[in-house]
Amino acid sequence: MQNMVNTGSFSKKLINWYEQNKRDLPWRNVSDPYKIWLSEIILQQTRVNQGMPYYHKFVELFPTVEDLAQADESKVLRAWQGLGYYSRARNLHRCAKVIVQNYVGMFPKTYDELVKLPGVGPYTAAAIASFAFGEATAVVDGNVFRALSRIFGIEDDINSGKGQKTFRALANELIPANKPAEFNQGLMEFGSIQCTPTNPHCEECVFQSECFAYKNDLQSSLPVKVKKVKIKKRYFNYLVFKKGNALFMQERQAKDIWKGMYDFPLIESQKPLSKKELLIADELKPFNIYSEAVSDSHEYKHILSHQHLYTRFFLVERAADNLPLDKGRFFSYEEILDLPKPVLISSYLKDYIF
Repeated sequence: MQNMVNTGSFSKKLINWYEQNKRDLPWRNVSDPYKIWLSEIILQQTRVNQGMPYYHKFVELFPTVEDLAQADESKVLRAWQGLGYYSRARNLHRCAKVIVQNYVGMFPKTYDELVKLPGVGPYTAAAIASFAFGEATAVVDGNVFRALSRIFGIEDDINSGKGQKTFRALANELIPANKPAEFNQGLMEFGSIQCTPTNPHCEECVFQSECFAYKNDLQSSLPVKVKKVKIKKRYFNYLVFKKGNALFMQERQAKDIWKGMYDFPLIESQKPLSKKELLIADELKPFNIYSEAVSDSHEYKHILSHQHLYTRFFLVERAADNLPLDKGRFFSYEEILDLPKPVLISSYLKDYIF
């Protein structure tokens, strides 16, 4: 830590800033742990303006944790469709079941108990504990890393265990026992709208006079993030078998992306395949598909956090009833609309089918 900020005045100054600048969000000023939990899970890896409609949708479809626990997983995934990171939705559903079965539908009230729940890590546990139950446990997320590293001059790698321990210790030192919720929400809000990743609003910042990054022109260098995400390229070739107004679809079961979602039979390749190259693939020999019956789509590039998917869809008209496939069936267009599907599949359907 390079800069000695007065820790006592820091929390007061931050909370005053928060009271004057906080956004009016539906999960604020509530103490219902269910709604707080929903908002925190939805907003992981998701911007507020993108997550807001999903929050309202979940509250409407599943007003209580009991409603969520009793819902079919497919309904939960369908409501989540478009947010990505679908393991969050499955963990959300699993966690609801645990709360109903093991805690009689009541959320645990302490950080130590909350962090044991499925899909509830240190960040979410601290948020629920402080916002709903007033426990003075600091929330540490990307916004907090950024604000604290710049103001206090912390140069530890935020992806390292040592760095995360440093930030968590500092945040827990700063949090006031009498206003933990206001402090946590204030620090996250400050990083989100004031101390932004690029072009932070330093000229009107309440910490300008004591901010290490501002004094040393290091805003673009802090926080330090050493590890780079390795991006994997994957090439998907979907077979869209059509029979009248129905398409053959199957539920993804493998431990891969989109588990529990519905897509088409898939051939994954090492490079992009043309229609001619696909039709001579060994995997297609049992289908006896003629080139004239196949039309292909344009290429879709779908970006995930650690993967880039390059995808083409090959529509096979007048598909046979007895396709040599182990799983799946023909679904009518009406049924398909209600299936949980990856955004990539929905985009193709909108462009070429519906």
